[in-house]
Amino acid sequence: MNNVFKIFDKFSTSLARVAGSSIAFLSAFIIIIVWGVTGSYFNFSETWHLVLSTGISIITFLMVFVIQQAQNKDTMALQLKLNELIAATKGASNRVLNIEDMTEEELKVLKKFYSKLSDLSETEGHFGAAHSIDEARKNEAFKETPNVEADH
Repeated sequence: MNNVFKIFDKFSTSLARVAGSSIAFLSAFIIIIVWGVTGSYFNFSETWHLVLSTGISIITFLMVFVIQQAQNKDTMALQLKLNELIAATKGASNRVLNIEDMTEEELKVLKKFYSKLSDLSETEGHFGAAHSIDEARKNEAFKETPNVEADH
């Protein structure tokens, strides 16, 4: 069964590349032109309409699954590349490594978190001032604490 998945994976990746090419678009365009031109030959019959409609429906139905599989694979590869960059970057938060597994509600909370981080770093004068909420809060708390040495 594992071999079937590997074969489908390779097939869907190749087919998605071909389907997204200029040649595929041009081929589809030519088919539509030929279909339109032959309409008068077939007196624009219901069968003439049905042939293209059925063909397009079948191709669309199958392509949905092929393209989705290829998209899932590409998304996973991109997530892994980003995870590698986050894990390797000093000061980056490892909390977001599995962000794609979060619920929509958890993502909304995280968005608020980063919005707050952005607001806190703006007070520093530039966006790279803090890498985490904790760091930004410490910077703010330090600025708000009166400097005892300066008062004496």
